[in-house]
This record gives sequence, structure tokens and C-alpha cells, in this order.
Amino acid sequence: MPHHRAYNWINIAFLALSPVAASVGVGFFLYYQGLHSEELVVFAAMASCTALALTAGYHRYYSHRSYECHPTVQVFFLLFGAAALQNSALIWASNHRLHHRFVDQEGDPHNIKKGVFWAHMGWICYKPRPGRDFANVPDLKADCLVRWQHRYYLPLGISVGFVLPLLIGFVLGRPWSGCLWGGLARVVLLHHTTFLINSAGHYSGLQPYSAKDSSRDSWWLALLMFGDGYHNFHHAFPGDYRGGIAWYHWDPTKWWIWSLNRAGLARRLNRTAARAIVQARARMARLSRVSPEEESGRKKGKKDGSTVCEHP
Repeated sequence: MPHHRAYNWINIAFLALSPVAASVGVGFFLYYQGLHSEELVVFAAMASCTALALTAGYHRYYSHRSYECHPTVQVFFLLFGAAALQNSALIWASNHRLHHRFVDQEGDPHNIKKGVFWAHMGWICYKPRPGRDFANVPDLKADCLVRWQHRYYLPLGISVGFVLPLLIGFVLGRPWSGCLWGGLARVVLLHHTTFLINSAGHYSGLQPYSAKDSSRDSWWLALLMFGDGYHNFHHAFPGDYRGGIAWYHWDPTKWWIWSLNRAGLARRLNRTAARAIVQARARMARLSRVSPEEESGRKKGKKDGSTVCEHP
């Protein structure tokens, strides 16, 4: 239980104070200097790079290995992933694999059954249990780039996350506003949009593919988090490089990975067989017409389908 673990006061202080500092800083600059297009560009560029490093990198590449990519792309993921200040790729992927293995159970790091606040950010306020050996990420432990980022995660995060936008702002003639918008405000916003996948993504939305866990599909979460809001599909078919599978689904991460493939920087993009997806949706449609009593009497354990590897 959480009360048997020590508080992580560094995380608590940062999570509590960073939104206050960002709000005061943004309010100060808006009142005294106004908002300039250069600051919006710095904010958008840094937010896009760090969000893609999380969704396409930490999540779909390192956690699920849903495709392969060039080392240059991996370096981009690791640098801007560190700038998101959500831990190293090694720790992030290990936690995420635990989440999928024990979803809604005690072993789930951000188990929604413990409450929305716990799933959103409460779990981050405690130190991990001692003796963690990252046994569920042997592939990442063997990756020299991942080990390098894990060792130098904090200086990399500060350098790319704060010094870089400061330098960009200096070139544009507004160094501190560049650091504020591209650094602190961007970190706070990305923290809580990412956290929403763990909380709202298991609390509000639809379940068109599977009812085996609490995961939900949410179009508005997909808008906020570059396509990662289609969480029910992701839990049903975690090896798929896509989040949204329809042409109208907002999924910039999918388009980014596809573009990398076209440029020769990514390959072996995993796609779930269309038949498996249709079968999953049909099963959920049948369940919606069956009473809970009838469903409880049926045999359990039938899988929704398997993930196959295809080239786009």
C-alpha cells in the first residue's frame, strides 16, 4: 500500500510549485510585455518535440516496440523525452509495461481503482519500492543509448528543456520569455496532459474494443496528447503503432511514425489485422445487447485477436 512507501518530496515540491510558478510567470509577462508570435512559436515547437518524444518514443517505440527506427531518431526521442521531465526512458517504459501487465490491479503503478487523483499524479508522490531491477525491460537495459540517457537524465532534461528555449529566446531577443513559454509553461502543460491518459483515459470515454479493463477511448484526450487518447484500442492491441485507426482520428504520432517510414528512418510498423479489429468491435456490440447476468454465465478467456506485423 502507498503508506508503506516513503514520500518523494522532490516530486511533490515540483508538482505543487511548478504550476504556481508557471501561472505567475505567464501572468507577469502577459501583463507587462504582452504575447508575441515568437513566444508562441517557441512554445509550439518545444511542446511538439517533447510530446512526440513521449508518444512516439517513450510510449510506442520503447514501451511497446511497435516499430523500429534509426539511431538518429532514437537520440531525438531520448533528448526531448528527458526534456519532458517525466523520468528516463528506462523508468518510464518499465512503469508502462507494469501498467499493461497489471492494469487495474495492485501491480499497476497508477491503478485507477485507487482513485482518479492517484492515477493522475498521486502515485508519483511516492518513492518506488526498493530493490527494483527493471527485469521487465531487458531490451532497454541492453541499449547503450537508453543507459546513457538514464545515467544523465537530469542534466539532459535541464539542458534541452530549459537551456535550449532560453538560447532560442536569446536569439529572438526575448530570452527569459523563451525559457518561460518553451520551458516551464510547456513542462507543466505536458505533465498534466500526459497524466490525463492515466486518469481520464481510464475513467471517461467509450469502450469499442474491449471491456476487460477500465481503458477508454476519448477523442478530446487524443487532441490533447497527439493521438494517445484512443486508450481502449491501445489496451486491446498494444503492439499497434497507431492510436487512431480511422482516417478522421486525430493521431499526429501515427502520421509522424508513418513519415519516418517513408523517409527511411523507421521500418516494420506493426499493424493489427483488420479482421481482429472487426471481431473485437463486433464482440463489444454483442455485449452491449446482452444483459450482465447472461454475460457472466459465458465462458471467459477468449482473446480479442492477435497483433501482426505488416509494412504500411
